[in-house]
Amino acid sequence: MRTTASGLVNVRAISGTHVIFLAFDMKESDAKGLLGFAIQRTDLIEDETIWLRGNKTFPSIRPSTGLNDVSSHEHPFQAFQWADYTAKPGYRYRYRVIPMYKRPGALAEKSATTITISTEPLADDKHEVHFNRGAIASQAFVKRFPGQTLDEAGEPAYAWLGRDLVPALLEFIAKATDKTYSLRAAFYELHRPEQQPWTDVLTAFKTAKQAGADVAIIYHGLDDDTGKTNAQAIADAQIKSICFPRVNAKLMHNKFIVLSKNGRPTSVWTGSTNISRNALYGQLNVGHVIHDGPLAKQFLAYWDQLKNDPPAENLKDWAETDNALPPRDESDALTPIFSPHHGRGVFDWWIELANSPKPLFMTFPFGIVKDFRPVFDKNDGVLRFAMLDKYVNGGNAASRAAAIAEIERIRRLPNVGMALGNNIFVDWIDGWHQEGNGIGVNVNWIHTKFMLIDPLGNAPLTLTGSANFSEASVSTNDENMVVIRGNQRVADIYFGEFMRLFAHHRFRESVKRHIEQFGSAAINTWKPQDLYEDWSKWVPIHYKKGSEHDIKRRYFVGNHEAN
Repeated sequence: MRTTASGLVNVRAISGTHVIFLAFDMKESDAKGLLGFAIQRTDLIEDETIWLRGNKTFPSIRPSTGLNDVSSHEHPFQAFQWADYTAKPGYRYRYRVIPMYKRPGALAEKSATTITISTEPLADDKHEVHFNRGAIASQAFVKRFPGQTLDEAGEPAYAWLGRDLVPALLEFIAKATDKTYSLRAAFYELHRPEQQPWTDVLTAFKTAKQAGADVAIIYHGLDDDTGKTNAQAIADAQIKSICFPRVNAKLMHNKFIVLSKNGRPTSVWTGSTNISRNALYGQLNVGHVIHDGPLAKQFLAYWDQLKNDPPAENLKDWAETDNALPPRDESDALTPIFSPHHGRGVFDWWIELANSPKPLFMTFPFGIVKDFRPVFDKNDGVLRFAMLDKYVNGGNAASRAAAIAEIERIRRLPNVGMALGNNIFVDWIDGWHQEGNGIGVNVNWIHTKFMLIDPLGNAPLTLTGSANFSEASVSTNDENMVVIRGNQRVADIYFGEFMRLFAHHRFRESVKRHIEQFGSAAINTWKPQDLYEDWSKWVPIHYKKGSEHDIKRRYFVGNHEAN
């Protein structure tokens, strides 16, 4: 949902399910003397009013009890955008955005702008978008479960990390309650995490089968670590009769389920989420339910091709005929992409879409491949954001170093924002607590694969699924993806979650770079940057045409052409 409010400060609010993003703008002349924005939130459902809080402070009035939880009314936000990550789905909130002037310790309010907005419900009649928290290595985790590992904290920690992703997945499977239903699934990882039996997805499939539903699951069945773990989990769950290995593929990388009622496909679950402990509770993942009969029918047709374990070339022949891409008519709201295809045509189409002169937000679990780097390597004033689990994947030391240097150069462009997943071991006396490690192997932090083109525009484009935006993901692996056109609700949810984790990892990256620059002996010297006590040290850059701050201010507030 999106809404705007005008005043001394113009405010734009964009809500997802768990995130409300606030963007601000004001005349440059009115910003003279501005020391930041205080934000007051009123929960109109529970009738609770609070000041939003941050961890940056004015040094002259810094509290002595720690730095990481201060009121914005005393230590206002020195940015032209802020986000509330504590919102609840389907709630209604009112925000007062107050520009603060004069001096620290004696701040003066000027005219506030009030804006009211509702968060999106978890589901509507077409789309359900479910993200897990994706923040196991975080201050929030260690403060909520102090001194405990994930397994020591147990079910409450798993529930917190899984957020609505895990319940939604179990609920989707549980829809198959009797013989009138069928489930057709395809998963790369189909593990049975014994550590949290209360969320055993394989048991959920077994329960649906026992209720009379027609259940069949295709899984990656090669003689590798993943295939062997899958086979053991299937045997342990006693569901071998409904599981079928896929061995004639280099990588059966799908993660989808088709639900049918009385032989008619009705809904599909897709996204980036494997069935594993790390996928559900560690790395960032999304499960996207689409209630659309024609789309579900196309997914079922793809599943029917997979079920007989065809050679890759046969599957490519089918895809070229039944999933011809790019589509001739791009007016369709939903376009499925099934892999593998012959050649790299679909990959080049993705690059063409991303190359449009519109703002771009993407996630890359395995780094930005060489072909996608020119998309970001343009200093043209168009905002482009990327969130990466790692810079590059594979290659020898020399090629990796060259690729990292290239991406580091690109990210210094004023219109490019990047955040790289990091683990941080810091125990800082003023409130920062040492964090545990992630629980992954190949991907620890960012596992989503989505692309947002002009997400805050009138006609956003969202691509989401299992493919890693690489040539192999269209011409070699079994993959799926969906192109969603013009759906602002979907784009708003993805945008909010992107910005949530982008801020999380950008902040963590600043700590890591400090440690790399000054060495491990300087770990305890890191602290959040102080707030500026002189307005001229931070305000002018937000109005300097072409600067990173100016580009973000204008796009986020919806005023692309303003100066």
